[in-house]
Amino acid sequence: MAIPISYNIRNLKLRKGLTIMTALGIALTVTTAIFIMALLAGLNRAFSSSGDPLNILVMRKGSTAELSSGFDAALFPTLKNLPGIAKDSHGEPLVSGEVVVALVLPRKDGTGETNVSVRGMMQDGLELRPKVKLTGGRWFSPGQREIVVSESIHKRFAGADIGDTMQFGKGPWKVVGIFDAGGSAYESEIWGDVNQMLSDFDRTGGYSSAYLRTTDAVSADALKNRVSDDQRLKLDGMLETAYYDKQTSSGAPIKFVGFLVAIIMAIGSSFAAMNTMYAAVAYRGREIATLRVIGFNRPSILTSFVLESLMLSLLGALVGIILMLPFNGMTTGTSNSVTFSEVVFSLRMTPAVVGSAVAFALIMGLFGGLAPAWHAARQDILSALRG
Repeated sequence: MAIPISYNIRNLKLRKGLTIMTALGIALTVTTAIFIMALLAGLNRAFSSSGDPLNILVMRKGSTAELSSGFDAALFPTLKNLPGIAKDSHGEPLVSGEVVVALVLPRKDGTGETNVSVRGMMQDGLELRPKVKLTGGRWFSPGQREIVVSESIHKRFAGADIGDTMQFGKGPWKVVGIFDAGGSAYESEIWGDVNQMLSDFDRTGGYSSAYLRTTDAVSADALKNRVSDDQRLKLDGMLETAYYDKQTSSGAPIKFVGFLVAIIMAIGSSFAAMNTMYAAVAYRGREIATLRVIGFNRPSILTSFVLESLMLSLLGALVGIILMLPFNGMTTGTSNSVTFSEVVFSLRMTPAVVGSAVAFALIMGLFGGLAPAWHAARQDILSALRG
């Protein structure tokens, strides 16, 4: 015969102070775990939502990032005329030779400076990225010192309003527009005309990379291999999505430190839950013995106490989730070890993150409640009644 759940709820209510303190301890641990998982979910989304499966990124063989890549511009016409490339709105091959450099910008809040990626592209570079939308101003004009900045750059850095100028290269660059990259890695970039960038940075001999748009997924796979296998080019081709997937390694330090802190706190919270349940066993010794006398067996008592510990953990998980809600969607940034620039992303409390937090809390409750529950079930009836 099972002990009713209402019995456990009543006992948690009777010991309000102890219940609240233990639930808060679990809640803080859950909050830490959610914060770390939300950071990683946002970072993963920034990279996984970047790129298009029909776009091929071309870099110098052996290069792992556009910033460290570079190839002779004389190879571009050969790339442009490879079979399988889609046509742009003017009927020309949809390709873009690009250059990526790092620019140091001061933060708007005065907390210092950080590296930001600046991308020079051809006009087809905009058509290659249909998910990126202009939200203010206009796109840059070819051959001009004009740039467009992402929404996050506009919000986080000084001198990034429309009409402002930024000093880099060989002169001032005017901000003429703001774009929304939909939370992708492009949210961390500034865009301008590739030829003007090459001239300003004395890189007239070559591009950092090239982007080729294919007609379909089969053509994308074939073109990727064709670029890599062509001995004339000595270049590597890869799907744009694959390139950004590799950059999720930027989250490794966050993941390691975060989960280390979460595990240490989880151990502490499990001991707190264990102390609470042991206190309950000591306080309710006669009550447990009475339950045994009236017919409840040891497995029922064991189950009841474990269930009570799990309910306590669920309460802590609920509080922890509520505490984290104001931070959902908060924008932050971290250094990208691949590009040496800041990548901006938002905290994302996805259903998977919330579900993992609840499971995390239940595991703490299970470990914290199992030993006291076993002790309660093994109590000697006569000794407990005399106590």
